[in-house]
Amino acid sequence: MNMKIIRTNSENKDFINLVKELDAYLKITDGDEHDFYNQFNNIDVLKYVVVVYVDTEINSAQVKIPVGCGAIKKFNNISMEVKRMYVFPEYRGKGIARKILSELEVWAVALGYKKCVLETGKRQVEAVQFYKKCDYTVILNYGQYKNMENSICFEKQL
Repeated sequence: MNMKIIRTNSENKDFINLVKELDAYLKITDGDEHDFYNQFNNIDVLKYVVVVYVDTEINSAQVKIPVGCGAIKKFNNISMEVKRMYVFPEYRGKGIARKILSELEVWAVALGYKKCVLETGKRQVEAVQFYKKCDYTVILNYGQYKNMENSICFEKQL
C-alpha cells in the first residue's frame, strides 16, 4: 500500500472531514460523556496537523484518498499534546496510525519539545493498546480529565 503523509493545519478540508468521522465514532463510544469531551476538541486552534493519503483505484484511475489524521498542540513549555488521532476502520492494522504518531513526534522534536502527552478514553480499547505499543506510559489524568473516570492519560519522552 502506497502511503503519503502531509503536514498541514486545521483548515485542511480532508482533515476536517476525517475529524467529522472521528466525532461520529466518539459520540457512540463516549455516550453521555461525549459533550464534555467534545468541548476540548476544537480544531481551529490546531496549527500542526498531519493527514495520510493512500493510493486507491476509482473508476480505473489511481487517486490518493485521505484515510487518517492526527495533530499536536502546545501543552506546556516542554510538551505537545496529541489530538484528533483517527484512521478509517477499514484501514486500521496497516501501520497508518503509527506513521501518523511518529510524524507528530518528529515534528514536536523539531519544534523544540521534549515529550508528548495525550488523553484517550478507556472505552477506546484499541487506542489504549496502540499507545502502549508506541512506548507511551500511563500518567495521572491531567487538566480537564483529572476527575474523569473514563479518561486515561499517557506521556512519552521524545
